Amino acid sequence: QVQLVESGGRLVQAGGSLRLSCAASGRTFSSYNMGWFRQAPGKERELVGAITRSGDSTNYADSVKGRFTISRDNAKNTVYLQMNSLKPEDTAVYYCAARRNGLTPFQYWGQGTQVTVSS
Repeated sequence: QVQLVESGGRLVQAGGSLRLSCAASGRTFSSYNMGWFRQAPGKERELVGAITRSGDSTNYADSVKGRFTISRDNAKNTVYLQMNSLKPEDTAVYYCAARRNGLTPFQYWGQGTQVTVSS
């Protein structure tokens, strides 16, 4: 089992940048694929992007491709979401999640961190 805690969310102006962090407990962090999700008010939760256990592969939603970057540091049990060129439509609660492999649902979730982008 893994526990996840996100941080770094705040109010930022459009065009700005922000880096979210997700710290994981336990000694098996490197055995989990990690994902970042977001949920805006009145909308369904959507996958922002994901990264493999080793960090050698990532994928992103079309809406953030070229602006957001996911990375991880397995020595620090942390996954990051670097967000550049932020837009008001990026406003949402951002969650990190973990799963054992790419074929299983994301099993473990953090509590979320609020990102608000002002125009």
